[in-house]
Amino acid sequence: MASSTVTPPSRAADFSGILRPREEFAQPGAEGASQRLNQWFDRLMLQSGLGISPGIVLMLCLLGGLTVGGLVFVIQENFLTTALAACVGFMLPVFMLMFIRSRRQNQMLGQLPAMLEELARAATTGRSIEQCLQLIAADTPSPLGDELQLSVKRMQMGMPLREAMADLPDRTGLMTLRLFCMTLGVHQQTGGDLVWVLEQLSRTIRDRLQYLGRLRAMTAASRATALLMVLLPPGVLVFFTLRDPDYFSKLIGSPWGRNATLLAFALTTIGTIWVLRILKDSQRT
Repeated sequence: MASSTVTPPSRAADFSGILRPREEFAQPGAEGASQRLNQWFDRLMLQSGLGISPGIVLMLCLLGGLTVGGLVFVIQENFLTTALAACVGFMLPVFMLMFIRSRRQNQMLGQLPAMLEELARAATTGRSIEQCLQLIAADTPSPLGDELQLSVKRMQMGMPLREAMADLPDRTGLMTLRLFCMTLGVHQQTGGDLVWVLEQLSRTIRDRLQYLGRLRAMTAASRATALLMVLLPPGVLVFFTLRDPDYFSKLIGSPWGRNATLLAFALTTIGTIWVLRILKDSQRT
């Protein structure tokens, strides 16, 4: 009599694909400046942690541009200053998102060492790494706890540990969490003393945060000067334009003034990008 093999029921991994995809503007495989801009905006929306649709943010940008531009037009009735004010109003929600992302990342950095130490203590009880992560995610406050709980929910649905935590660094924008995910993935494959590794990682992160704090304190004057150099040229232009609505029209009315203005705008843009890149590299976490 032939024995029939019974196929075991499929794991919960069959349901791991029902997770709702994120709304993104970037197209897979596309290239170009517009694609890089879309990718930057998608990362900004994801790392801000607001959980709102990018389309809503674009609507807020449009409303901000119309509101600020309309207010300036009512006051001065000048189309040039109205256009400049509309551009500023359009970027206000984006600047707010950048501020929210920076504050959220600083909060998560402050929570990381304590979370790693608690995870190391949970690992000493003999639990599996998945069970330890589930306990730590429930005890860690927001915003880091929310990100850990999302990864835990994916593991509960059947996704492997490495895949469930693969996008954690991208969701937070922290390079330190990439090291944390790599540590867990390597331990799951090769084994080893996880408690010792987590304690060393926690100590390393604390030392790194202290170093970054001293670095920010030592370079505070330089960073303030750099930001002043970035904000001063457009601030002077806005001041004189608000003082005299025809100032910019007179400036670009002559060939000399128009060429000088275009050259100044190009140099200011290049300098701003350069300074912001230096500041970003010096504060990379």
